[in-house]
Amino acid sequence: MKLLRAAVALIASTAVLVGVAMARDDGRYANSPLKSWFDSLRSGKGPCCSDADGSAVADVDWESKDGHYRVRLEGQWIDVPDDAVITEPNRAGRTMVWPIKGAYGISIRCFLPGSMT
Repeated sequence: MKLLRAAVALIASTAVLVGVAMARDDGRYANSPLKSWFDSLRSGKGPCCSDADGSAVADVDWESKDGHYRVRLEGQWIDVPDDAVITEPNRAGRTMVWPIKGAYGISIRCFLPGSMT
């Protein structure tokens, strides 16, 4: 049983590291006036990284209900954990999400609600 738990822990750790390793800032936004702001964004789950690591979300692909958010990624609705929501004002204006793909599917590291215009 201990061996099985150790194997599961190793697989989960590897999946998290692979998800983090896939996100990277390739420098294309280096001259953006919002770069330092994006780089400073944090949720309760930790740093979000940058604009290059996040994805813009169309208004039809996210919603708020009873004070909680959910977002549609790759055709499925995913609940946004409350501690993944960025609560500071959105300087970019558009809704953004920073997903992490792992062995158990997609989880949300950071979510920045937009204006739903």
